[in-house]
Amino acid sequence: MITLDRLINVLGGYGARWQGGSAERQTELRSVVLPEAVDGRTVSGDVLLAIGAASSAEALEWARAARAAVVLTRGGGPAPELDTAGVAVLVVDSALPWSEFAAIVYGLVMEGRETESGRGPTDLFALADSLAGAVGGAVVIEDRASQVLAFSRGQQDADPARAATILSRQAPPELRAVFDRHGVFTHLGASDEPVFVPGDDSVGLTGRMVVAARAGRELLGSIWVASPVPLTGTRGQALADGAHTVALHLLRSRASADLERQVESDLVLRLLESAADAEPVASRLGLPPAALRVVALRARDDANPHSALLQIFERATAGFGWSRPSRSALADGTVYTVLAAEAAAVARDWVGALVTTLPGPLTVRAGISAPATVTELSVARTEADECLALQESTGVAEPPAYDESWDDLLLRRLKTAARSGRTPHRGAVAELRDHDRQHGTAYVETLRAWLHESGDPGRTAARLGVHENTVRYRMKRMAELTDLHLDDANKRFAMTIELAVLD
Repeated sequence: MITLDRLINVLGGYGARWQGGSAERQTELRSVVLPEAVDGRTVSGDVLLAIGAASSAEALEWARAARAAVVLTRGGGPAPELDTAGVAVLVVDSALPWSEFAAIVYGLVMEGRETESGRGPTDLFALADSLAGAVGGAVVIEDRASQVLAFSRGQQDADPARAATILSRQAPPELRAVFDRHGVFTHLGASDEPVFVPGDDSVGLTGRMVVAARAGRELLGSIWVASPVPLTGTRGQALADGAHTVALHLLRSRASADLERQVESDLVLRLLESAADAEPVASRLGLPPAALRVVALRARDDANPHSALLQIFERATAGFGWSRPSRSALADGTVYTVLAAEAAAVARDWVGALVTTLPGPLTVRAGISAPATVTELSVARTEADECLALQESTGVAEPPAYDESWDDLLLRRLKTAARSGRTPHRGAVAELRDHDRQHGTAYVETLRAWLHESGDPGRTAARLGVHENTVRYRMKRMAELTDLHLDDANKRFAMTIELAVLD
């Protein structure tokens, strides 16, 4: 069953605003009712849809009569003197029709979508089959990011373009370019009317009827029907009716997915924050008893800075049940994913596959922990955070893994520690730096190269692009200027760290 707290959180994404009330937020909700009476008795239930209420006061009166824990109304917020004790009041966005909002609420409360196994809706393919029979053409249903969600089994007027779209789970670039030239995606964003795209042999397209699936002002997805001619009459009306049905289904599917994401996120955070009950929590998440890695991800999108992270989280948690090999959480401006992966390459491949599903302008950075057991995931989270910071600071192309980048991480830690105090104004490195500044020499650069090459004059010269005798001369002059102590291993190590801090 869904709790009141979760219902409020999920419905907030659909325009519902909490306006007050002191109902217990962990109250379990098992039924949804309308304001009505049967045989003179008010129908009671946990959630009341106050359709037709003229005010919040009237909605509250109906809720108390129905013994509801929460009431949804279009009225304004409760007046200060209004007693909302024991009833939570949610105000519904006027842009979303009651019929569509009711579908979301019934889906959440009545169908028990809150499951630890990640089970999701399974009847979208059946809906595609039904719609294909009504319109007389093969159907593909896509989400708002043009990813294929479902398709009909029927092949009437099917073409190579449809097959390619289904196989790649989205329209191939050359086919998408054809739709762009016809303004299809612009039309979907602005209109509920179907649009016809004529055939194009160059991309294996016989023709398409396309219509948006929309809830209020929000585009949820689209329906694509293979057809060599525009659909008119009863077939056109069936497509329009189908778009409304698909929109209702997508609303419920998204609400279900949002709720399941929240359940999953809560469980993953429990694993990442404490080893207590780690094994039963991992079992509930369906994580295998194998080596696990934590992947920490952040994203940047200059055009939409606030949505970038949510896009990553949505893609990371797309899919249901065991079809998805990872479990993710969103916390502290970072998406954390727990992935079964002994080798770092598996985690990198997962990150790469995730990035390919994201919009072009998005920049994604990631860090990968070392392999860990379920009881070590809290430590692995820290490792992933450290690797993420390493990629953000260095800009390395591949996401670094803790067990493969230990030398870089250790040096970064030492640099951080060294920078925590004041840089000395005396000592070998400081004196050489002052000499370089005053006389235009390159002694600091030479010392850094010499230490990096373990004192080998030939390799040092090659690194600097100078003659070997030049290196020997510079080292002799530096020894005259300051006390280098190059025969002391501790001094050499300290100078290496100090020079790294100067980078």
